[in-house]
Amino acid sequence: MKVYVTGGRGFVGSNVVAVLEGHGDGVVAPPSREVDVTDADALRRSVADAKPDAVVHCAILNDFARLYTDRRAAWAGYVGATRNAVEAANAAGAHVVLVSTDWVFDGTQAGATELEPPNPINAYGFLKAASELVVAERADRGAVARISGVQGVHRARPDTPRDQDAGFGYLVASLVDALRAGRRFTVWDAPDINVIATPTLATDAAELIRRIVELGRTGIHHCCGGEPVSRTDLARRAVEAFALDGALLETGAPPAGAVPGPVPYDTSLDGTATAAALGVAPPTLEDQLARLRRELG
Repeated sequence: MKVYVTGGRGFVGSNVVAVLEGHGDGVVAPPSREVDVTDADALRRSVADAKPDAVVHCAILNDFARLYTDRRAAWAGYVGATRNAVEAANAAGAHVVLVSTDWVFDGTQAGATELEPPNPINAYGFLKAASELVVAERADRGAVARISGVQGVHRARPDTPRDQDAGFGYLVASLVDALRAGRRFTVWDAPDINVIATPTLATDAAELIRRIVELGRTGIHHCCGGEPVSRTDLARRAVEAFALDGALLETGAPPAGAVPGPVPYDTSLDGTATAAALGVAPPTLEDQLARLRRELG
């Protein structure tokens, strides 16, 4: 099959591209400098030229602080871009899959299922929830793939420094970088950050997204790991899986100013229904960490 990927140079998008190519699928993933997803005409022409079976929309405005300081750009970069991707896919007769997030929830619905209504508490979650509605209401054939606590390698920029933030993303890679270099690493633990999630290996999420495309699935899907865990537990289990020096690991509050705006505390997802629908078994955290160790080298 042939798939058009927006945001193919980003963290999640680059893993989607890598997995699709690994299966021998045709992939078209123009960089943002060539096709601006906020330009409806440009995206429609690009998708029409590609003639894909599906469009996987990964592109976002990846600047959390700017979502608050430039609301027009934020709306255009999420909701407007999703509308453009959906309309381009509709015009081309293609299936469309939006990559969304566990942050569409407010952090109080532990183990949220695909049927749980979103109730975001920050700009990022709100913009993603609004984008999900665009897919639900406008796509001729549309699906949403929510991901959670994504770990892995940035395929487009593997040497990019990785830092801990208010979410789970990159947490394992960040602590592995530090501990392998003999540096101490403080795992953040505070009531105003994302403390519990369902870690997901980026390549696993990409495999599930490909399966959604392959089966022509529509509706909401939770493309996540099989086990919710806290940040500190994830860090400790990563230390064990990577055979690192646990004495270098600490817990503590994030630095002042490191958390821009409200963050949901518990965004754990239940992906049981999605796994059954896609015919796969939810991966254990141990399996994910073992594969991540091979990916990180």
